[in-house]
Amino acid sequence: MRSELCSRCGTCVGLSGGKLVFDNKEGKYLPKITGKLDDKLADKIWAACPAKHFDFPAYRHNFYPDASHFHEYTGPYENMYIGYATDEKVRRNAASGGLISAVLIHLLNSNAIDGVVTLRMSKTKPWLTEPFIATTKAGIIEAAESKYIISSVNDILPQMEAFIGKLAFVGIPPQVQSIRKLQKMNDPAVRNIKYIFGPFYGNTLYFSSVKSFLRSHGEKDHSKIKKLYFRYGEWPGSMRVEMQSGKILELKKFHANYLIPFHVVKNSLYCTDFTNEFTDISGGDAWAPVYEERGKGFSMIIARTPAGTKIINEMVKSGALHTEPLSEKEAIKMHSHGYDLKKRGSFIRIKFRKLCGKQIPDYGYTLSGFGIKRHVMEMVISFLFMVLRTRLARWTVEQLPPGFIGKRFEKARNFWKRSTRKIKRENLAE
Repeated sequence: MRSELCSRCGTCVGLSGGKLVFDNKEGKYLPKITGKLDDKLADKIWAACPAKHFDFPAYRHNFYPDASHFHEYTGPYENMYIGYATDEKVRRNAASGGLISAVLIHLLNSNAIDGVVTLRMSKTKPWLTEPFIATTKAGIIEAAESKYIISSVNDILPQMEAFIGKLAFVGIPPQVQSIRKLQKMNDPAVRNIKYIFGPFYGNTLYFSSVKSFLRSHGEKDHSKIKKLYFRYGEWPGSMRVEMQSGKILELKKFHANYLIPFHVVKNSLYCTDFTNEFTDISGGDAWAPVYEERGKGFSMIIARTPAGTKIINEMVKSGALHTEPLSEKEAIKMHSHGYDLKKRGSFIRIKFRKLCGKQIPDYGYTLSGFGIKRHVMEMVISFLFMVLRTRLARWTVEQLPPGFIGKRFEKARNFWKRSTRKIKRENLAE
């Protein structure tokens, strides 16, 4: 809890019976002990925590023993596709092609599930997120779009246990990994879960990113936020803040990415799961010119289990989902930046962390053999993150117009991508 490895997945709080709570959600957002934990409960919480130990090979064998395909970057899977929801409202309200929302609505309408464990913006504090169980199409649409600040879906484990009926669970990799741990432990809190879905995962930001965004626009009080969006409007969307005064603050998604190096949560830099490998179906933006130029949003879809493939086939047959087949080679090329970030960069950062004598996560496997250029590149990135996370750097960037910073950041990012493209893609397919 006091290390930099905590993912804030929420499992410890959810299992504690009120003896653990999340403290300072607008700040460091860490679990805090409020009551005495007996050894049995403490051991259970420790066993379910994904931050220090999660054995990828063992859990792959346990949950995907007969997977048709496997790649160390994508994880086990049955089929891959490019697709989008044919319901324009669902597609328009989603971060990309509306895949996960469409799947959940299909399952709810067909009575395959009775509820969905998912995430929305808080009803009482609209600048924060809150997990809930959606039981209607309107609830699922309310939960659409990515939320890039810290969120703790698993702290509603008691509600999940008490729910009458079958559940689908939606979460990012650390949350999903903890659910798989609990399933392997036969914990009653997860007995109702029938399906697991989730988005691809790059990083998480502290709430300080939102406060910084406000200060850059001359707003100092985050409690005056009426609505907060991270992927608002036409794909790829914009970061948008609506204030109680009626003032609207908005910045294109790619420009708002300037906040990442200033406010990234360190745990996300050590997470090696980019495509949410332990789901039934996972999806993310289809980053390729042929799709980006068309707008509207397209999803890269990975069906990992026979149950996941069956759902996709049913939806295509009913007309709820449009898909095209995608090869493994195309999938890796499409998200080469993400795979390099997670399957190379994370392991190099873990190596650096170990050399500094700090605690490191144990994933049951390591990837290595990366060239000296890739290590040097990571040293440069780590140095920049260290500098940009300082108070002085954050204060300095807040004195400049966000639009100006966003444009400069996008240009710098594109220059960096072109300059390091060869290094990042070298032997990537192997």
